[in-house]
Amino acid sequence: METLKSIGVKDSVAFMNNPKLQEKAFVALLSKNKYELQEYINFYEGKVVDGVKITESGILAAAHLGGTGSVKRFLESNGKRKCKDEYGTSIKNYMRDFGGFETRGIKPVKNATVK
Repeated sequence: METLKSIGVKDSVAFMNNPKLQEKAFVALLSKNKYELQEYINFYEGKVVDGVKITESGILAAAHLGGTGSVKRFLESNGKRKCKDEYGTSIKNYMRDFGGFETRGIKPVKNATVK
């Protein structure tokens, strides 16, 4: 709920019952994460960390599911910090599985909110 609040969603029940709102929230969170991780994207994109080729889409997917802090820790440690989400899936797996997707349409926005 804290993440939803950070992008302007205050009613979790309405959110769960509104697919269009969910899509808007997803894009807003991607925009916010892209802003926060832009330096990491610029520095690490194309490099290999712990056997994974780093891409913008992989970074954004990992941040969406594991948080920006986990992505930063993973990259800064050259993959030695084995960060996982609350379901036990590693940041490395998200980066690998979602790497190479088109994300140029996502604009970095510091305080992105759902409109």
